[in-house]
Amino acid sequence: LASTGCLPHITGNLVVLAAQVAGGVEGQIAKILSVPVFFAMVSLTVLLARGLELIGRSSLCPLLLLHFLLLAGFLGLCVAAGPHLSPNATIAILASMAGVSAMAVQNALVQISLKGVPATAVMTSNVTRFARDVVEVLVGADPAEVNKARKRAARTLPVIIGFAIGCGLGAACEVAFGMWSLALPTGVALIGLVLGCDAEPVCLADPESHGRNHAGAVFSTESSLRDSAAE
Repeated sequence: LASTGCLPHITGNLVVLAAQVAGGVEGQIAKILSVPVFFAMVSLTVLLARGLELIGRSSLCPLLLLHFLLLAGFLGLCVAAGPHLSPNATIAILASMAGVSAMAVQNALVQISLKGVPATAVMTSNVTRFARDVVEVLVGADPAEVNKARKRAARTLPVIIGFAIGCGLGAACEVAFGMWSLALPTGVALIGLVLGCDAEPVCLADPESHGRNHAGAVFSTESSLRDSAAE
């Protein structure tokens, strides 16, 4: 995202945009659009998930597919644009919005379809939560709270490590392969899609049975994914 002039998080875009405006620098269109586009995509993702629930479908696989398609579009647009492009060029703006949209779907997906799993994009909160849990495990007096903290830490640590490894691999691939480095997160998203759809319960043929069976099936699926993340 930074290659197209748009930082990979909303907070950074707002800070940089504010600094540019205060300094009299012309704001980049992608940064200006990133916040409303992010908001719109999260809203649409929530509406899509609710629509799927109404017809008795789990939201996990469709949202993983949407995330993968947006990342694939981001990859294609960036590769087509080449490494030397103006941040305000049309193709750069389209690429940025595809990336922002993918990020929005990813953030919404974790909260909607994988409740209880640590955030995959907000490492500040994860590291803060992990540090608190480690201290609780070391000096906590309540055994029940210590046990809860230990379980939370076991779920959060792999996410933090994975994020750090991903950053390192992403930076190395960007230096070595340029825009084609985006094939790495796109490939990982494809793997996540395959694994998520494989774990997802089969669609119910009888919509009326949704109220009786679907919630339990989704809970079972999400629990198994959370257990896998903890391991």
